[in-house]
Amino acid sequence: MPTPKTTDHSAQSLAEELRMSIARLGRRLRRQGNHRLTITQFAALAAIERHHEMTPRELADHEKVQPPSMTRVITALELERLVERSPHPTDGRQVVVRVTDRGRTLMREERARKEAWLSQRLAELTSQERAILEQAAPILDKLSKA
Repeated sequence: MPTPKTTDHSAQSLAEELRMSIARLGRRLRRQGNHRLTITQFAALAAIERHHEMTPRELADHEKVQPPSMTRVITALELERLVERSPHPTDGRQVVVRVTDRGRTLMREERARKEAWLSQRLAELTSQERAILEQAAPILDKLSKA
């Protein structure tokens, strides 16, 4: 495995390397999944699970998609019995979407499968490489929230 380049690295070339590496890692992790949901459906399901319940508009805003697109995503998740809609507690014109037990089980199994694969890959690295990744993890998280 090549050693990390720390000198003569412009922000542009680092951005390119990170983009490609993160994209490849993301694809590899997605392949560990065992369900036929799309990336968008998984992202929506994860957001609803994390927030406990959301209106379709809140979910669309959170995922940065148009409400009609999110309505289709929610409908697909409902057909799989992964989410359910119920009346909004204070606004009768709206509904809230919640993850079902089946949806929580699916997310737990998917995460476990992906984390097991990633744990195995991390075990193949040197302790120094794992230490570098441990330091990089919060930085990557910060970038993901920018």
